[in-house]
Amino acid sequence: MIDSRSFPRNGDKANSTFFEDYLGRLLAERDASGLTDLIREVEAVMLTVDPGRSAKYIGELCLMTPYHYLVTLESETHFTHVLRVDMDSPDLLVREVKDPNIRGIFRSLNEVYPIGARKPNSRYMGEILRVTNLHEVTAAQSERGFRFFSADEVRRLELPGNLAVSKPSPYTHNIVAYMERPGEQRRVYALGISSIRDDIQAVYEEAKALQGRLGLAGLILPVDHLATRVYSQNREVAILEWLSLSSYYYWGSYDIRDQNSSTNVTKSVHFQHEARSPAKVFTANNTPYFVNHLDGLPSPTENFVRNYGPRLHHIAVGVRDGDQDGVENIEYVVRRIEEQGTKFLLDVIGSKEQGLKQIFSSASEHSSLIIEYVQRFGDFDGFFARDNVAELTQAAGAEEELLDMQSSTRAAAPPSGGLH
Repeated sequence: MIDSRSFPRNGDKANSTFFEDYLGRLLAERDASGLTDLIREVEAVMLTVDPGRSAKYIGELCLMTPYHYLVTLESETHFTHVLRVDMDSPDLLVREVKDPNIRGIFRSLNEVYPIGARKPNSRYMGEILRVTNLHEVTAAQSERGFRFFSADEVRRLELPGNLAVSKPSPYTHNIVAYMERPGEQRRVYALGISSIRDDIQAVYEEAKALQGRLGLAGLILPVDHLATRVYSQNREVAILEWLSLSSYYYWGSYDIRDQNSSTNVTKSVHFQHEARSPAKVFTANNTPYFVNHLDGLPSPTENFVRNYGPRLHHIAVGVRDGDQDGVENIEYVVRRIEEQGTKFLLDVIGSKEQGLKQIFSSASEHSSLIIEYVQRFGDFDGFFARDNVAELTQAAGAEEELLDMQSSTRAAAPPSGGLH
């Protein structure tokens, strides 16, 4: 039996006694119950975009990542586009709302946040995890207090009918879904009418042709990690909740004092390589927003959550180790993509001596998500260097402050044609 507590701990962030006590107890109970063995890798990640956004976003993703357009599943009020690398990496499910006026639980998670409300249907939804016995997993998790949408609710939400879907987390606003699939079988999503949409196929083919001409094919790897931002007071419970729902272990946390935040990493107990099942990262302020002014502390992470809500901040994809005629692969990839008009928040940071290099793109106008590129050198297995993550956090915070100012200006502007 796997011992989820046996993995080495990394980092320097001090956790509470509550966290350390329940971490050990939850993992031990999860292992003993058989859940750790029943719950396997991340099968897919799900996100939703506003009407008319999916074609351009898929073109963007197919240029910047190794994903390929597979099929579109059409239901009454949504298109669900399936992107895939292979069966050894998670799919991306890009849902597009047909009607901008449609309302529902996922839209409501955006509407109370000033920037999130500007794209009311665009948000990251959560992960689908493969399980070997769906009934056993959902029964065990229900006994532990987790709540799931009923089969009828899943149907009305137009999510695949072969999923068991949790209610959104109060800490991350994400859902977790389980899908039973023997490892040797192909992934199939029981939803709607399947077709190849001409407009999506066209932007996909254009993106892949461009990727080939730029010499990027084979250099960009599948999803490496998924980074969620939460309120400071929810850091520990968000991690414990995810560990309870998944078969991941606590890799460790680093205190990034320069940015008044911490980065907290969890990894799969079953698969060492992130391309097989991406790491889940949680970032949170060290202190809540309302006390930061007392000590002049920065608050980029908390500001993001207050503007967008707790949600995924970025999807990181790997870059193959190596170089192109003396130019490290990540520098080459970023340079060629930047030439196509994609903006990045800073220069590539890190070094071979530190073990990795990484960079953030600007947030996508279609999904509000950032793409991170990360190249590890040799056998380095970490996720960041301390100076790197401080610079990345600061750069992302600067862009988000600009969006916040634009949002505030827009809200304060008098209506066109009003009284003068």
